[in-house]
Amino acid sequence: MRTACVIPARLDSVRLPRKVLLPLAGKPLIQHTFEKAVQAACFNRVIIACDDGAIVKAAEQFDGEAVLTSKHHESGTSRIAEAVEKLGFDLIVNLQADEPLVHPESLRQLVDGMKAGHAMVGTLATKNSVKTDYQSPNVVKVVLDHEGNALYFSRAPLPFGRDQAPDNFLKHLGIYAYRFDALMQFSRLKVSPLENIEKLEQLRFLWNGYKIRVWVTPHESIGVDTQADFDRVESMMKSGSKAPSAGYGEEVRRAN
Repeated sequence: MRTACVIPARLDSVRLPRKVLLPLAGKPLIQHTFEKAVQAACFNRVIIACDDGAIVKAAEQFDGEAVLTSKHHESGTSRIAEAVEKLGFDLIVNLQADEPLVHPESLRQLVDGMKAGHAMVGTLATKNSVKTDYQSPNVVKVVLDHEGNALYFSRAPLPFGRDQAPDNFLKHLGIYAYRFDALMQFSRLKVSPLENIEKLEQLRFLWNGYKIRVWVTPHESIGVDTQADFDRVESMMKSGSKAPSAGYGEEVRRAN
């Protein structure tokens, strides 16, 4: 099964402009993400799908592969679809450019799970017991059925504890895997009302009847959305720290 990791990258990000090219511990942020994907050693190719020649130039300087795509994509998923449409891959992993602390083992877990099963779309989550994360709209939560498929994703506390907050919850990590047909169909699906409300594109799949298989990884990851996120990640890298490990609480069933 030919497998690609595609890293969608937009230069003019709203909350932290040009973040993918910001120097982080001596390298552009996107270089860290690219190198983690290469280290996973489970992809035939790792490709940056971007909207600006400045990103292509930066990738060339660290021997990364980058392709220019349209500036008019509304989501990273549609940008990836353009990049791989004619490349002949069977399985495509969507790794956001702002994930410099992603663990290579998490990427391997996602790829191995997709190859071993029949899911059309897969993603990752990790256990979290931080109360402020549970309440934060910047932390996406997911709840699963008994087979490990996503029931719903939300920025709201999920599952909501009527009497008291749960001891832990599943934090969604924004890393996806698609079989080629599912990826190509995504851009043809109508944007769903839930997607508009939550601003979560994965809800388009659920709204249209797709199942999203979720694997629970023990490895946390910290996406860089704001200057505060960047400063935190930079501090961790300079001190030699890694993203904190998750994996506490009761084990969630993970069916093959």
